[in-house]
Amino acid sequence: MHSGVLINHREMPSQDDVRDSDGHNVRGEGLGCCGWTLVILSGILVMFTFPICIFFCIKIVKEYERAVIFRLGHVTSGRAKGPGLFFILPCTDSVVKVDLRTVSFDIPPQEILTKDSVTVSVDGVVYFRVQSAISSVINVRNANFSTRLLAQTTLRNVLGTKNLSELLSDREEISHNMQMSLDAATEIWGIKVERVEIKDVKLPFQLQRAMAAEAEATREARAKVIAAEGEMNASRALKEASLVIAESPSALQLRYMQTLTTIASENNSTIIFPLPIDVLQTFLTKGK
Repeated sequence: MHSGVLINHREMPSQDDVRDSDGHNVRGEGLGCCGWTLVILSGILVMFTFPICIFFCIKIVKEYERAVIFRLGHVTSGRAKGPGLFFILPCTDSVVKVDLRTVSFDIPPQEILTKDSVTVSVDGVVYFRVQSAISSVINVRNANFSTRLLAQTTLRNVLGTKNLSELLSDREEISHNMQMSLDAATEIWGIKVERVEIKDVKLPFQLQRAMAAEAEATREARAKVIAAEGEMNASRALKEASLVIAESPSALQLRYMQTLTTIASENNSTIIFPLPIDVLQTFLTKGK
């Protein structure tokens, strides 16, 4: 009976829980009687040592930083302090500063087996920033290091569902999917993943040679098809030209003269004089 009551008491949310600026639950100021006594004594100590302790009570936070204040182990308010000056009690308060600037890191090369059983080495880069200072302090021990490890596993998981052709051609879509997955996983840590990019995809040497041979064969086949189409078009044009020349015998003589002009323009010493076949037929007839 007592154990059942204990279980129900653990499952009930604490009344001292508060939420930060992003709606995440954080522990409130449930200091208790002893805690408030220590806070009051600390305040009295500050009053009696005011000229000296002022250097320990005033903290400065830069524009790109936020300060999470813990008073006897509890978060003092539902939001982080800063930027600017703020006051703390030196005996009971501790301050953790969080940098809100965008951080970038390289994902080490990962050996990945694609969906079509090809082993590739892929690396990338991730850009992220701290969106909620309180969540990044109380929900994870090291938000930066945890995000790095999660980025490596996410890269392997996402690329393991893609074929090699998709990996080489759809980098933007893969990067977007990784960003959405990382952003959803790190939201509870107060991390906002802004951008994910795949830097390089390294293929095995044997696969590179096979792909190069395949591409070369494809280009050669395409070149043969284009050459055959050119020959076919040229033969059709020659057929049409022969029909036009057959209708007008003088056009053949003009073509002879044009050919001679072309040969003469190249500074050749050879002179070609076309002799009509009709003249030869006349001499052959007289001979008979």
